[in-house]
Amino acid sequence: MTSASALPTQLTQRLQSIDALRGLVILFMLLDHVRETFFLHRQVSDPMTIDATDPSLFASRTLAHLCAPVFVLLTGLSAWLYGEKYQGRSDVSAFLFKRGLFLVVLEFTLVNFAWTFQLPPSVVYMQVIWAIGVSMIALSLLVWLPRPALLALGALIIAGHNLLDGLHFGVESALHVPWAILHDRGWLEVSENLRLRTSYPVLPWVGVIALGYGLGPWFARGSDAGERQHRLLMAGVIALLGFMVLRIYNGYGEAPWSGYPTVTQTLMSFFNITKYPPSLLFLALTLGCGLLMLRAFERAGLARWISTLAVFGAAPMFFYLLHLYVLKLLYLACVALFGLNHGDYFGFDGIGAVWLAALLLAAALYLPVRGFARLKARRRDIRWLKYF
Repeated sequence: MTSASALPTQLTQRLQSIDALRGLVILFMLLDHVRETFFLHRQVSDPMTIDATDPSLFASRTLAHLCAPVFVLLTGLSAWLYGEKYQGRSDVSAFLFKRGLFLVVLEFTLVNFAWTFQLPPSVVYMQVIWAIGVSMIALSLLVWLPRPALLALGALIIAGHNLLDGLHFGVESALHVPWAILHDRGWLEVSENLRLRTSYPVLPWVGVIALGYGLGPWFARGSDAGERQHRLLMAGVIALLGFMVLRIYNGYGEAPWSGYPTVTQTLMSFFNITKYPPSLLFLALTLGCGLLMLRAFERAGLARWISTLAVFGAAPMFFYLLHLYVLKLLYLACVALFGLNHGDYFGFDGIGAVWLAALLLAAALYLPVRGFARLKARRRDIRWLKYF
């Protein structure tokens, strides 16, 4: 029987594991954005071209694949926990709609400006913040479904959306715009001076956020930690086994892999998966790993490294905006000081420098992020802080 004195510790571990996992994928995101800023002369395709991609670059990019699926899954899970706290689906529905709309506006303004430094913009990239925002708006409606129906719908979207890969609509069709937003990555011509890029088609992400919300009762107050960890283990293993079986037989929804002269390249081909939009195999691999890490983080208890990761995960939007502007200003400073050393770009000569820069930036951003997280926790009367 669990003692009363043990309950606060279990509750802390339960919630801190979520922040810690969010913090870890935020650091993976930082690594990928350093790559996109200072290694842009070595761009990668989706999926990557094995013959033209160094193993170190392939590994760095593949590691970053964890970011969006885990973050969207945890967004759904956090929405359920928010509803548990405020005792009502109407509260969580309203919060999801308002926050989702806030994120969509944020993508078109502060986030896009951080990437382009263009005002007014000629191009707007509808990326991960947009996808999360639209998914939250969709979830604000889906929360009214019974939990089994919500889980079934999420699984159906994740497993079935690749059946729609061959469906395309030309610019003359009334379905061109909505289908580009939902599933068919492309360009939308708004005017002669403005183009939109649907970088993150949102349909699969709606499935992921619904699945995350459906997992919420596993993390309810008073839930058994051992049972939760067993469920996370089973779900993670099943997802990874599903990935392995489908991938070995070059199953549906993904570009086929093939053997190469070296074992390293063959493994690269096997794990070379499609992100835009995320294939079933992409989501099976990344979500399976995410669920197993969530279990491992909770089992690690209140270790110092878990607490450190949780700091980054406690203020994710603040970190996101801060690191984008810091990276852009650093890039402009390097161009001013050293010029363009790789054609049209300033960049690092090797992927090792990308990793080093990411580590240094993580250390530099830790204190401001921790300060904001503490402010957010202390000043609950400032309502807008919860959006960050």
